Amino acid sequence: MPKKDIHIVPHNERWATRRDGAERVSRTFDTQGEAYNAARNTARREHVEVVTHRRDGTIRDSDSFGRDPFPPRDQKH
Repeated sequence: MPKKDIHIVPHNERWATRRDGAERVSRTFDTQGEAYNAARNTARREHVEVVTHRRDGTIRDSDSFGRDPFPPRDQKH
């Protein structure tokens, strides 16, 4: 079963979480921070990645919550 990363995307003037390959959003939120917190909790439980997008759709950030035996050195934190 392939992993289904969680994306935080703009949706109707709000923010939403969407799984890889999904046509519809999972949940919507008023702020990007609220969407990230919900996505982070799910990602920790399922060991997947959270990909945060900007309003224009480009990728702003990504955080992995999987179990990588050789994780890359994180330069942003």
